[in-house]
Amino acid sequence: MTTGRPVTRLLCLTSWYPPHHFGGYELSCHDVMHRLAERGHHVEVLTSDHRHAGVGDGDPAPVAAVHRDLRLYFRDGDLWSPPLRTRLAVERRNQRALTAALDRCRPDVVAVWHVGAMSLGLLRTIEQRGIPMVHAVSDDWPTYCERLDPWTRAVRRVPGLDRVAEALLRVPSRRPRLDDTGAFCFISEVTRERCRRLSPWAFPRSTIVYSGIDGRRFGPGEGERGSAVRWDGSEPLRLLYVGRVDPRKGIETVVRALALLPEATLVVDGRAGPAEEEALARWTAAAGVADRVTVRCSDRASLPEAYRHAHVCVFASEWEEPFGLVPLEAMACGTPVVATGVGGSGEFLVDGGNCVRFEPGSAASLADAVRRLAGDPDLRERVVAHGRATAAFFDVDHLADAFEAWYDAAAAGFSTLPPRRQPPPAPALSGPSLAPGGDAAAR
Repeated sequence: MTTGRPVTRLLCLTSWYPPHHFGGYELSCHDVMHRLAERGHHVEVLTSDHRHAGVGDGDPAPVAAVHRDLRLYFRDGDLWSPPLRTRLAVERRNQRALTAALDRCRPDVVAVWHVGAMSLGLLRTIEQRGIPMVHAVSDDWPTYCERLDPWTRAVRRVPGLDRVAEALLRVPSRRPRLDDTGAFCFISEVTRERCRRLSPWAFPRSTIVYSGIDGRRFGPGEGERGSAVRWDGSEPLRLLYVGRVDPRKGIETVVRALALLPEATLVVDGRAGPAEEEALARWTAAAGVADRVTVRCSDRASLPEAYRHAHVCVFASEWEEPFGLVPLEAMACGTPVVATGVGGSGEFLVDGGNCVRFEPGSAASLADAVRRLAGDPDLRERVVAHGRATAAFFDVDHLADAFEAWYDAAAAGFSTLPPRRQPPPAPALSGPSLAPGGDAAAR
């Protein structure tokens, strides 16, 4: 499919890319790049050589190519700070990989996505080549990227050392001038405000581009209205938690709440390392609910059925998460959501509208929210209906539209900037959290 626009040559730069990925950030990147390739844009991806054990690289089509050539400062699931000589070798290797990708692709625009544990010298090289960048900021990487790059960290310890290192070693070492060379599409107002406050950049050319889910994949199913709406109390209430087993995401609170809901069971569906598995087993044993908890890690193709089978999806995040794809996926599948609304998700989660909200970290509040939803069929019907309206807005096709407009603007030298797409004024999306924000791009 093509859009009638001039075909843009696009190089996407990202730390991880599916199927070798860790979360929704990388999945959104994958979905957008695929849609742009389907629309006729020439898209190549440059990403790290990280691979999950036993997982193949997959078919890159319709993306032209996925080059897994970069070395990250990340090993065995943790940050890596090698000796200085090794850092220099990593920088030179990554520069060769970038130069080869730029020469092959000849991009009009570089789409910068996840840069966690990446060499910041890559952005400096793109800047020096004069290629415009559009940054997708779906976490706080501008606030921590220098700290996670051991080369940048080393050469910035002494004032002026970065300039000397760049001149003598011929390896980009100076801080890239990101404010001058690109645009920033933040996933939420929460994330933009935090990055402006805590990073060395001001982001004068920025906007909010909310993330999206794959509407082709997530839906209620053929002829279904959603299993949760039909729950009548004749069977155990099935709760679902989707995401990494991470205390910041409130999983321990969910387990403690299960102890207050003797009529419920819980499925924990997400990645967990050995330490997280041990912690989860400890929490379920202490709460006395181990026999009511099932732990698994569904592949992406199986997730829609997991949502449809659940009566309630619990999104219990306790930190200011930049966004939240899990509640949107559940809404699209017709499963009602109970959620904290902490961080970026608070910009679309409306209590009594498209979800039932509860107090972060409070097992009692979570249990009350589940009981409120389970005991009120009218509330469940309303939450499911409004949830579907919310999910329809936050669709990855709309996300691709937004980024396509920004890539076109970048290729044209940012002579005009796309307007920000605002949520519709539907009852399920009303409330002060979704009031239009001040947008540098829209002014």
